[in-house]
Amino acid sequence: QVQLEESGGGWVQAGGSLRLSCVASGRFASIASMGWYRQTPGNERVPVAVMASGGGTFYADSVKDRFSISRDSTKNTIYLQMSNLNPADAAVYVCNAQVRHTLGRPARDYWGQGTQVTVSS
Repeated sequence: QVQLEESGGGWVQAGGSLRLSCVASGRFASIASMGWYRQTPGNERVPVAVMASGGGTFYADSVKDRFSISRDSTKNTIYLQMSNLNPADAAVYVCNAQVRHTLGRPARDYWGQGTQVTVSS
């Protein structure tokens, strides 16, 4: 099993910044990708920023130039630096990891519990 522990959510005024962290622990062979999704009540979970093991990144159009994903591979940790936040960014941010338990086998999805980000106008 793999556990994902998120931290760094909270409340911020519009224009402010927050940094989220997610640590993956457990037994696995490799991490194919880690990333952040967000979800608001009544809506589907959507990807915000994802980093593949090779370093390639994906950003949702709405967060480009404001959010930055980074990692510390030695600690199986990813970070999401969020700047110039606006009320539309308020959501539960959920960490995702695609993990291989055996090299050469398909990766499995794991999800964190989520951390709330609140942005006041």
